[in-house]
Amino acid sequence: MAACTPTMWKVLAGCQRQLLRAGGPAYTGVSQAAPRNLPVRTLAAVRPLRKDKKEDKEKEVKKEKKVIDDKDRHKPYGRTAWKPVDDVYVMRYYPRTVYGPADAIDMLKKFQTLDFTPLKQPVYIDLKLDMKLEKKKKVDAFVSTVHLPHPFKTETNTVLVFTEDANQAQVAKQNGAAYAGGAELIQAILDDEISADFYVAVPDILPKLVPLKNKLRKKFPKSKRGAVSIHIPKMLELFKTGFEIRVENDCYVRTQIAMLDMTKEQIFANLRTILLDVCSHRPADMGPFIERAIIASQTSEALWFKSEDVLPKPAEEKEE
Repeated sequence: MAACTPTMWKVLAGCQRQLLRAGGPAYTGVSQAAPRNLPVRTLAAVRPLRKDKKEDKEKEVKKEKKVIDDKDRHKPYGRTAWKPVDDVYVMRYYPRTVYGPADAIDMLKKFQTLDFTPLKQPVYIDLKLDMKLEKKKKVDAFVSTVHLPHPFKTETNTVLVFTEDANQAQVAKQNGAAYAGGAELIQAILDDEISADFYVAVPDILPKLVPLKNKLRKKFPKSKRGAVSIHIPKMLELFKTGFEIRVENDCYVRTQIAMLDMTKEQIFANLRTILLDVCSHRPADMGPFIERAIIASQTSEALWFKSEDVLPKPAEEKEE
């Protein structure tokens, strides 16, 4: 028993040293007070949307602008009076004056006399169209050609006729076409060697003109504009002296209609022809097409006029 005692003490002493060595801090050359590199989360959890919010958004209805009816008021809402008393006044305090078309043309004549500006100057109109249809659809921007009753341009338009028939090409040249030919003209047009004001074609050659669509764009021959037909003389008669009307920026028509040295009747006749053609592109059951109409000469101020006075009034429905 006495012989085993020293051996046990040695074993216990070895275990004690082993425990102290394992539990004590090991020297690594780095301060134990240094903070550890803890993992950082860079992505946040997505907050789930409540179903109530989705339902609320669906139920939200856009607030409609209140239309104030001030016809029976002694003065318009937010204005000083219906009409100014003095000749000089601040325009924002009174509603804008909208003239009849004949009165507006007469005022342009007076402005030219009072301002001592040239009598021979162009007359322009600026129309804003209501292109909206049902179910968030719109009227397509259009380009049309009309014959003005009193043309103001002296030079004729250059017209190019696409046809592969030699006889048709000869007829086109005899009726005033600047160019007439088939597929051989395509490359010359792409290289800007040939250009024209209008391009017309016979139906048979249309498939071969596809490479010109990006080049000609709105001038590309289309049957809707009357630029595709077998009646070449009739097309040339329209486009040689025709006047082009084009919709810009989705809903605006800005074009010259006459010269100021023309008579009032001639200016009014040209104005009527253009407005009738513009309104013909609106579906018949969709109501007024022109939201705002302005007329002005090159040196005068702009005058708002009533386009409905130029257009024919719809026939009144007969009472049953």
